[in-house]
This record gives sequence, C-alpha cells and structure tokens, in this order.
Amino acid sequence: MSMQIDYYFAHPDKLPLPGLYGDGAAVDILRKIKPVLEAKLKKGIESLGTKKSSCLSFYGDVYVGEGTVLYNDVTIIGPVYIGKNCEIMPGAIIRPYTIIGDGCSIGHGSEVKKSVLFGGAKVASLAFVGDSVLGKSARIGSGAITANRRFDQKDIAIKHDVEKYNIGDSYCGLILGDSSRLGANCVTQPGTHIGPYTWIYPMTTVRGFIPRERRVYHPAEILMEDNEIVELS
Repeated sequence: MSMQIDYYFAHPDKLPLPGLYGDGAAVDILRKIKPVLEAKLKKGIESLGTKKSSCLSFYGDVYVGEGTVLYNDVTIIGPVYIGKNCEIMPGAIIRPYTIIGDGCSIGHGSEVKKSVLFGGAKVASLAFVGDSVLGKSARIGSGAITANRRFDQKDIAIKHDVEKYNIGDSYCGLILGDSSRLGANCVTQPGTHIGPYTWIYPMTTVRGFIPRERRVYHPAEILMEDNEIVELS
C-alpha cells in the first residue's frame, strides 16, 4: 500500500498554484489548501472568465481564470480558485477551500467542497466531491459520491491487507490518481485511495487502497422473467 504523492500524481505542473505538491503523502495536499489559498487570494472577487448568466452567487474571495465559463445558477463560496478554460455548469456549487486546475469541468448540479483538481479533471452531473484530490484527467461519473466522514466522526484510517495508515483527520474523501475513473453512481468510503489508470465501474462501492491500473466492479447477474401484458393509464 502506497500513500506517497508520486504514486498517485505524476504531473505537479498540472496544479494551478505552487506549494501544494511535496514529498509526503497524497493527503498532505488537503492540508496545504488553506495556507496556499489564503496567500493567493487577497483581493476579493477577481473574475477573468465569462459569465453566461447574471444568475450567479459569489461569496468571499474568488478567483476565476481567463477563458473559464460560468453558467446560470452557479454558487461559489470562497475562498476558491478556478483556473483557466474551465466549465462550471448550471446549478453547480463550489464550496470553500477548493482549488480547480486549468481545463477542468464541474457538471450540472454537482457539489465540490475543499478539494483540489489537477488540470483536466472532470466531475460529471449530480456528483459530490468532498475533501478529495483528483489527479490529471481523472473523471468522476454522474451521481458519484465521495463520502468524506465516518458516522462516528473519528479519524479516518486506511486498511489494506495487514497495513494500516491513519489519515490523522476526521475529514477525507477520495484520493483519485491520474487518469483514473469513477463510473456513474459509484460510492467511495471515507479516505479511499485509488491509484492512477484504474477504472471503478458504475454502481460500485469501494474503500481502502486500490492499486494502480486495475478494473474494479461488483459481479452481477441479470435475471429475466416473463411479464404479463398490462396497459397502464
């Protein structure tokens, strides 16, 4: 089981702000969000992007990069940094301490909270991404949920075989490596770590450590039976 940052993320140049990458664990990126953002955002709202609607809500310090498009009913609660050439689709909510790299997209009705997205990462519609890090070109499918806190609110620990790694925090969602994918309606349990180039198939629930370059799915059997003809009103 590897917790090291370079196991999951091989493209530090795809982070929009300096100071997030380092030599430690991948989850250390989450701990660096607050000081990095507070050092960057000191001028309040600064938007170089394109607003496709006047129906937008900005609160606190927000930076929106050049070429980024914000559609109607988007809510951004700072401090938030959004890079260049992104798409924030209608009804999306970006919550505090989120850093979104260049060329990313956040889908309709999705919510992103205290997370870092490397350049090219995408979140499809109606998903929740909380306290998570998404690598370069990683994908979150529609309706996916990254659970970010235990029911008992205790610190999160990752277990794999006989190894155990304590995150040291009661909040941690998903570490998703470069170019990995969560299919539609997947759920990841708090603290899940998924290596790069791994695909989690739709409707799959995962936890703990999942190595790089895997395909993960629940075995399923589809049953078919005869059905009577009924005309419904």
